[in-house]
This record gives sequence, C-alpha cells and structure tokens, in this order.
Amino acid sequence: MPLNPKIAQILEMVARAKRPPYHTLTAQEARAAYAMSAQILDIAPKPMFDVQDIDIPTRDGAKIRTRLYFPFEPTWTQPAPALVFFHGGGFTVGGIDTHDALCRKFACDAGCVVASVDYRLAPEHKFPVAVDDAFDALTWLHAEAETLGIDPARLAVGGDSAGGTLATVCAVLARDAGIALRLQLLIYAGVSARQQTESHRRFAEGFLLSGETIQWFFEQYLNDDSDRDDWRFAPLDAARGQPNYEGVAPAWIGAADHDPLFDEDVAYARKLADAGVSVTLKRYEGMIHEFFKMGGFVPEVADAHADAVAALRSALAA
Repeated sequence: MPLNPKIAQILEMVARAKRPPYHTLTAQEARAAYAMSAQILDIAPKPMFDVQDIDIPTRDGAKIRTRLYFPFEPTWTQPAPALVFFHGGGFTVGGIDTHDALCRKFACDAGCVVASVDYRLAPEHKFPVAVDDAFDALTWLHAEAETLGIDPARLAVGGDSAGGTLATVCAVLARDAGIALRLQLLIYAGVSARQQTESHRRFAEGFLLSGETIQWFFEQYLNDDSDRDDWRFAPLDAARGQPNYEGVAPAWIGAADHDPLFDEDVAYARKLADAGVSVTLKRYEGMIHEFFKMGGFVPEVADAHADAVAALRSALAA
C-alpha cells in the first residue's frame, strides 16, 4: 500500500528540515531533540481528574518516577483497572512527558488508570536496567494497587517501540511471578535480535526510523553484542534463555506497514499464537513508526487509537 498522504507530507517536511539524525548526536542531544519534537504532531492532551507523580523503588535501591493518570475520582470500594505503560525511544530517549498525551488518551477513553513508568535510560543505564525497572514498577504497582485505588486483578501492560519490548518481557515475567495480566498492548514493538527482515531492508532509509538509528540505539543500550542473544532484549528470536510463551497474557499488536519493525511484529504475533496465546494483530496501512504520536496531523491515526482503546476496555472489563 502507498504511504498515507499526510504521512508522506510529514516525511517531506522532515527531509526539508535537514535536522541531524539521532545516530550523529550524543544521547543527551538526541533526548533534547526528541523532547522538542514529540508533541508537534500529537493530539491535544485530555483533561484528567487527577495526575500524580510517585517514586517507585527498584531492586538496586534507586527510585524511578511513575506518573499516575486518574480519569475519574478513585474509590476504594470500586477499584479501577489500570494500564502500566512503558514509553518508546530506543531505551535512550523519551520519557513520561513525551508520551503524556497518549497516556491521557488511553486513560480517558478506556476508563482506566494509566501508570506511565520513567524507567532509566541508556547509555547511563545499560541492559538489563530498563527491563528490571519495568518489572520492578509492575510488581510494586501490583502489590500496592489497593492503596492506589487500583484493582490488582485488572492490570494490563503496554508500550510503543522499545516500551513494547519491555511490555512483552513483563508479560512473561508476570506469568512466572503469578501476576495475572489481562492484556499486553504492543504498539510497533521491537522484538528481534538482529534486523535482517525484508521490512528492515525496505524501510531502512527515508521512513523516519532508519536502520542506522536503530543500531545506534542498541549501541547505547547493550553492553556488547552478546546481549542481543538474551531473550529479555529480543523476545522473538534470541538464542539464549528463550522462554515458553504458553499462558502469557493475550496480546494486541499494532503494526505499521511502512515500519522497519513490521515483519518482526507479524512474526511475534505468530509466535504467540503458536503457543496458544490469544493475539489480535492490526496492520495499519500507509503508516510509519511513531505514527501513534501523529494524531494531531494525521486523521487516520484516530482509528488506531480507537482500536487500542477498544482492546484495553474489553480486556479490563470487570
């Protein structure tokens, strides 16, 4: 399918701007550049009943900020379902603020609390710190759910891009820890150890997320190339520690058909289905990586938002 006309227009604007690609910058410069551009094409942030930033302890004694979005007044007699969300950004850029509008959208439209986790970033914090932070946040929120007005029996995990990677891993770790999740909401998640698919070849240049930038992100995050073999980095095809996926939470996977990650998302959906996991794979034609954060400029993004919200609402129903 051809590119969506509005997406093509975005790519033309990006090309004309001639901004330096992330892989030519330092991590700190890349973070600043991403933060400056993150809201330009995004939807307007929806109002919440309350927004709270809390600190969650991690296994190594650090504390990570997590933002709780309450679309309605919390009540302890009727605790609310919740989505634990991990932002994208190649484990190197992004944060709570860059994904604020998307989290507000999920909270308001799905009728759930959203906990957006500010896991620590590379290169200051190498693999597997992001994974450990993500699961530490999930287990703490599960343990403390009732004090927050959250129903521990109605939890989902989700994320976009690298955040989707973290959500896939948390789904497996949660199963092993006896935490029953209702859904893993995976938005163009990265799940492959090495980028050798046809979509990686076709869309390596000119579609926002380049092959060089992907490898640069991984260079920031991984200690060395052997980390690619760890399943916590590559749930699809890692050579080391690959778990059984039977019994993990059902998955909703949103994939953009002009995204380098498209083929690995399709393959991961098949891997989960082969393990008996209920999977919904949605292919968004004419879309590119990061399109979930372009809803302020691309009208068709609203359809993808609605699909994700419907999956959340259904999975988290009482």
